[in-house]
Amino acid sequence: MDTKSLIIGVLLVAVGVLSYLLYDANQTKVKIDLPGVKIEGR
Repeated sequence: MDTKSLIIGVLLVAVGVLSYLLYDANQTKVKIDLPGVKIEGR
């Protein structure tokens, strides 16, 4: 494996991780906190 292929692989992994973090941060979160009832959803 040459250096060019290694750099491309690292960049693809980095893009994948950043895409997942962005997707996870944009998920709607539902939180209902009432006396005696606590519901958390995504």
